[in-house]
Amino acid sequence: MRSFVLPSTFLLTLLLMVGLFFFIRASVKDRTEELQWLSTQPEEAVLKQVEAYLTHRSYRLTALDKDLEQVTFEGTVRPSVVLACFLTALMLTATLCLSLVLSILFPTIGLGFSILTAISPVAGWFYWQRAQRPEQVRLKVESIASSPTGTDTQTLLTVIAHRDEITAMRPTLKTFGVIAP
Repeated sequence: MRSFVLPSTFLLTLLLMVGLFFFIRASVKDRTEELQWLSTQPEEAVLKQVEAYLTHRSYRLTALDKDLEQVTFEGTVRPSVVLACFLTALMLTATLCLSLVLSILFPTIGLGFSILTAISPVAGWFYWQRAQRPEQVRLKVESIASSPTGTDTQTLLTVIAHRDEITAMRPTLKTFGVIAP
């Protein structure tokens, strides 16, 4: 019975390492979403307010596509120090567990496997290098008729951006009088 405990613990530890690898890779994955809001304000007013908001957040206007009626802003996303430290701590814990299991499996080497913990800063470095990237926010503002006669119009604002940016925009858009669907 005891002969199966160590190899199964080693296998589970390796599976956890694989999961950690994919977790670290996912920390820098692009998560672009599209969301639409309605407003009773005219197109120009909504566009100016959103443009002022994005300019305040250090985005700059990079493209104006008249065919698609789309405005593109670009800014740089800064990596999070807290997340880099968290990923490094996770990797340190994982390599420490792996080295402990390996030192039990191979007692002749013993604590020599603790050298594996030296690779833990690679996780934070990987995140730091990949997380700082240019980010785009694409806006499309169009008028739609809210009544069958076409006398009342509303403005439909379509935002295509990273989900964190959309989350940060929500409270601001509410103050602009933009209503979430």
